[in-house]
Amino acid sequence: MSIHSSMRGGPDQGFMTGYLEALALVERLHRLLLDVIKDEFERVGVLEINAVQALLLFNIGDNEVTAGELKTRGYYQGSNVSYNLKKLVDMGFMHHQRCEIDRRSVRVRLTERGREIRDIVSQLFARHADGLESKGVLGASGIEDITTSLRRMERYWTDQIRYIY
Repeated sequence: MSIHSSMRGGPDQGFMTGYLEALALVERLHRLLLDVIKDEFERVGVLEINAVQALLLFNIGDNEVTAGELKTRGYYQGSNVSYNLKKLVDMGFMHHQRCEIDRRSVRVRLTERGREIRDIVSQLFARHADGLESKGVLGASGIEDITTSLRRMERYWTDQIRYIY
């Protein structure tokens, strides 16, 4: 680290390089996850749903939720979630019903067809977890370390959004 960067309060160059590599890796992993899900659905012959929609069904699971709740939980962004929920309802993967209290809000839950998609994703993830562990790629402590670090980063970014602007 140069004296100038420490005097300006800038990040250590090595840390900055590592941070940028971590950001690029998170982006690549997300895109790769979507590709893995897409490939699984092609393998089993389910072609009418995309990977984002399948992941949405997986994350909803057995819950009954609103689009707002999904956004609040941090799973999805704005119109993207509303668009995909509408498509999933139209294709018969979800039921929707207006809330009794707030008629503007719509609650959604999986249909039998949606639960089948959720189960395909769940089985895929179970195979991956088994493979990661059995092949020695990553053990329980490694997963815990990754999760802890990512949660810290999530809290930091959330704080930046809430308190800086």
